[in-house]
Amino acid sequence: MQAVTAKWLQSIEALQEVPLQQLQWWIDNSNTRILAQDEFLFKAGEPSSGTHVIIKGKIRLYVPQKNSVRILGFTEEKEITGYLPYSRGVVSKVDAQAVDEVQVMSFPIEKINELIVKNFELTSALVHIMTSRVREFTTMQQQNEKMMALGKLSAGLAHELNNPASAIVRGSISLKKHLQLQPETFKEVIAIKMTAEEVDTVNNKMFQVLTRKERPLLTLMQRMALEDDLADCLYGHGVKNSTELAENFIEFGFTCEDMDEFSSLVPPAYLSPVLNWINNNLVTEKMVNDIQESSQRIEKLVSAIKNFTHMDRDRDKEYTDIHSGIKNTLTMLGYKLKKGNIKLVEEYDTALPKVKAFVGELNQVWTNLLDNALDAMEVDQQGKLEISTARDDDYIKVSITDDGPGIPDDIQSQIFDPFFTTKEIGKGTGLGLDVVTRIVRQHDGSVKVDSVPGKTTFEVRIPIDET
Repeated sequence: MQAVTAKWLQSIEALQEVPLQQLQWWIDNSNTRILAQDEFLFKAGEPSSGTHVIIKGKIRLYVPQKNSVRILGFTEEKEITGYLPYSRGVVSKVDAQAVDEVQVMSFPIEKINELIVKNFELTSALVHIMTSRVREFTTMQQQNEKMMALGKLSAGLAHELNNPASAIVRGSISLKKHLQLQPETFKEVIAIKMTAEEVDTVNNKMFQVLTRKERPLLTLMQRMALEDDLADCLYGHGVKNSTELAENFIEFGFTCEDMDEFSSLVPPAYLSPVLNWINNNLVTEKMVNDIQESSQRIEKLVSAIKNFTHMDRDRDKEYTDIHSGIKNTLTMLGYKLKKGNIKLVEEYDTALPKVKAFVGELNQVWTNLLDNALDAMEVDQQGKLEISTARDDDYIKVSITDDGPGIPDDIQSQIFDPFFTTKEIGKGTGLGLDVVTRIVRQHDGSVKVDSVPGKTTFEVRIPIDET
């Protein structure tokens, strides 16, 4: 075991300016021991036992995370860990385990007040270590919070983008095959001998059907019954592919009455080629529309991503519509809304003026509050999310309400504190609401919560700058 002297402690950078007699007092009131490999110096959830100086060896700091652990770092020779003067952390938040054999000098927490009273320079040095440690840990946790949020958004966006992208691929393949079948139908159509007036009449009838505004919503059983009736009608007129045509024509609002009218406008020999040609064009139009809608969906998501992150903008306050950020955030969280069977109720005052804000930061507020609300409703596998905006004197008030189990009374005063979380290990860092508070205050606003079982409302107020 290495001898620990005041001179040796003074070789630690943080203790260089501490008088030797204070360091000797520290040694005299501490105990030195050896930790075997894998032995714990302290564990998460246990009361802090004191201040620890690593004389030899290495300590691994980590937090359990589901079926694994997340390593936060290592404490090595001439580093100080554990409880420090004026710290509010009287309970350990991490596990500290010896990587190999470790020699450690431990100063008991029961003597901290005596240390503060008798040793000013030593106390100052230890407080400086504490502030540096908090700053580093906060930075690391904030980065972890951002990565967790990014992971959630990425998973949702991957799902949201995959659906329209797959639809485009399927649609383009089907369209290509469909167009390859056109020549045979074209041969039959080119052989039709009809006057220009007859063609116009058929054309007008087709557009008359297609432009009908009212198309009743059908149940599966109703649709199948109508398809069978229309297929029988087409077959009775000698139309080829009557079953396929019936499936498509029903979707565009064609009826048996329409088919009877077509039969009176087109010579019997040409009715089948004409209707099959119409069907081919309708199928082509439907495929193109599906591809167009899927492409627009991707375009909307990409636009939402750009607006959400506020890319290509200078980092400065600018006037923005508060609803734009909320809606972009909802688009980003769309997958989670669907997955959680969430009913969304939006009540926006569209006459509200724009607010001057850091748009990217304000979007973080909506992301954290909405994501927390969705997490709260997971337990019931369904829920109702209500979002409303209104003017409140010189402020815009945004209210986000969920019907989850609520926040217990005894912890409501703590939920905005850094590192406080009610989520399971690995799911939250306890910085989400701290970030919300910091950003809202940066905008000279306020945030508060009102919660009872079945109804939790977060209310954010942002000042209106109408100058």
